[in-house]
Amino acid sequence: MRPLNRRTLLKASFAGIGATLVLPGMAFADEFPAVPGMVGDRRANEFWYRFDQELLFEAKPEILDAYTTIGKAIGGSPDLLAQNWLQMVTSPDYPANYTEFVSQFRSQFELLSRTQLGIMDRFYRPNSPELAQAFGYFGAGVLFDPRRAGIESEVHRMDGDPPIGYHTWHAFLRGMMFLGISPERWACIDPLVAYGWAVQSVAKPKPREVNQPLPPATMARLAYKWLPRTVTQLDRDFQSVPFPAR
Repeated sequence: MRPLNRRTLLKASFAGIGATLVLPGMAFADEFPAVPGMVGDRRANEFWYRFDQELLFEAKPEILDAYTTIGKAIGGSPDLLAQNWLQMVTSPDYPANYTEFVSQFRSQFELLSRTQLGIMDRFYRPNSPELAQAFGYFGAGVLFDPRRAGIESEVHRMDGDPPIGYHTWHAFLRGMMFLGISPERWACIDPLVAYGWAVQSVAKPKPREVNQPLPPATMARLAYKWLPRTVTQLDRDFQSVPFPAR
């Protein structure tokens, strides 16, 4: 599966998106329940809500067991995987050293990959501009969802200040790619993760209030830079902590 070219991404990532191709099992926007006080794209709000619910807040026992297994092996939390990746990525042995390291988590990575891709495919066509746009909304913090009030924050965005979770996600995705777990799919999604990281680094959205969107020109500039990047380029980009270089 090839990454989308610049022209397609720039045309569709921040304005004027056409109808989404409907896949079996895909939810329609008018099927989503009305949520008083919700702000932002309805499908994107539902996508990120379900993503958090099914991978964290209402995660099945096998998902929680996967996190526990990974966390115990690397010092207490799966979030520490980013530190392991940062230590190994600059070695001349990379990616062999990192591939060997994450091989102990193959079954856990397979489960997390299958679950994440399943949620994405429920809402968006794989490799679609609409999915790229959802990551832009996420980074900008323009999705306000009152259902999250009792969880952490009402805004769908990467938690943490700074949001180091983008580095963690990249570390997981690189492990999946090196282990041959849906590598083409994750190679297309990794630039979206970087795009969200770049947008959030500029927008710095607040967690509990309606955030104003970034100017369209700013979103276009960030989309143009980040969405076409290769995973090799992203391996260099994510060595910048906590924000993108320059």
